[in-house]
Amino acid sequence: MSQNHSDHTLPLNGVRVLDLTTMVSGPIATMLLAEQGADVIKIESPTGDYMRQVGTEHKGMTSSFLTCNRGKRSMCVDIKQPKGLELVLELAKNADVLVQNFRPGVIERMGLGEDAVRALKPDIIYMSISGFGKTGPQAHQRVYDPVIQALSGLADVQRDQLSGVPRMVRTIICDKTTALTAAHAITTALFHRERTGEGQTMDLAMLDTMVSFLWPETMGSLSFVGKEQDPAHSQKSPDLVFKTVDGYITAGANSNSEWEGMCNALNRQDLICDPRFKTAQARSKNISQRRQIMSDEIATWMSKEILERFDSAGVAYIVDNNIINVIDDETLGEVRVPRPPVQYSGELPRITTLAPFQGANNRELMLELGYKDSEINQYVQDQILHQRNAGN
Repeated sequence: MSQNHSDHTLPLNGVRVLDLTTMVSGPIATMLLAEQGADVIKIESPTGDYMRQVGTEHKGMTSSFLTCNRGKRSMCVDIKQPKGLELVLELAKNADVLVQNFRPGVIERMGLGEDAVRALKPDIIYMSISGFGKTGPQAHQRVYDPVIQALSGLADVQRDQLSGVPRMVRTIICDKTTALTAAHAITTALFHRERTGEGQTMDLAMLDTMVSFLWPETMGSLSFVGKEQDPAHSQKSPDLVFKTVDGYITAGANSNSEWEGMCNALNRQDLICDPRFKTAQARSKNISQRRQIMSDEIATWMSKEILERFDSAGVAYIVDNNIINVIDDETLGEVRVPRPPVQYSGELPRITTLAPFQGANNRELMLELGYKDSEINQYVQDQILHQRNAGN
């Protein structure tokens, strides 16, 4: 699989990221940086990222690894061997960013802790992602998305309205929200370095990320000390999923103009001036009644017809805007990928390279470091460098 790791039209062109992450949160964070033009070098052990074993497998590539690691280059190196560790430290000398998501203390034992790396690259941006942060009684524990969903209060917010049983969101929302937060933090640190010349040390905890994520509309009722309200109150209304004659739709009306548009679309003009729904505050207070009325009315319409009426009335609903693209890869064939969400200067973003096979860029990266072919061959023979190709 060819790796075009530089796109001069993207804002992070020229930025090099050393990716020592595994699983989901870290790999997606660095993938986002790659989609913004960064040269992301993924360092893997001989056993490889666990995500290479998860999901649908095709020609030696799994769907789970593919979707978390697009646009990167891969070096597969045994850093338990001194020469392997030396290689990674050499790469760190020319890196702008290092990202790792091992449990606290592990990266230091590996010989790649911040002190060792910063001694070689004083202005590096060093990002550590963990479940609970570096300190505290749970810092040492392995963390998976459902654990953070439970501890952050997300599962409680999602609890069944009849039984009261907490429920998980059926996607790894904590991992992916942490990835977005990490990518954002890294780009702000790069901006800070442009202004000051100084690197940054950043620690990001998944639990902190999700509490912050949930606070605005879910836990905001806890903001005023002494005037707290149960955060679950705002979650007791029915979901914004409405049954129509021939299926299900989702639609929402928040502003006064949207509410008026929805009432007009449903031929319920009488609700526009109804004191229960006339203002945003009143609609929030009477949210359960409002959504029940909406549900009853929408149930009498065909999906296509009511969505067209909502569109004409300025009511928000879901549309198709060609988010999914197909790449014809020379190794994997046709592969579906979502396009990057941000447009730069009005240009539609594009995915040009997929995730690398394990160690696919070993030789390329070694040559960039100044090693000769004979030396590279010796590293392979000594089992310091490893590679797995398509179908292996």
